[in-house]
Amino acid sequence: QVQLVESGGDLVQPGGSLTLSCAASGFPHGYYSIGWFRQAPGKEREGVACISVPDDMTDYADSVKGRFTISSENAVATVYLKLHSLKPEDTAVYYCALNFLQDLTFNSKEYDYWGQGTQVTVSS
Repeated sequence: QVQLVESGGDLVQPGGSLTLSCAASGFPHGYYSIGWFRQAPGKEREGVACISVPDDMTDYADSVKGRFTISSENAVATVYLKLHSLKPEDTAVYYCALNFLQDLTFNSKEYDYWGQGTQVTVSS
């Protein structure tokens, strides 16, 4: 079955950087979309970036545009989210999610598979 495994979350100081990874497995073809979402305590889950594979079309939420970069390495079915200029308000559990529609969407209901999440904490 389809599995998504996130990694790379950590404690980082404001202004710092991190790279999150989302490794996908359990499906035979290379046509899909990955969305990165985050959820902070007491807040709703929000989409921050998404990418369609293999054409690498991307979209970003306004709150992270210019600071976060999403990319894919299709040969190993892995999508990365590079986080730069991190702020305390970026603190959240970050999830990746997959759909086979190749849609660029931040609607969580359009994603069928989810990872377990990785914690990003931005604090001095």
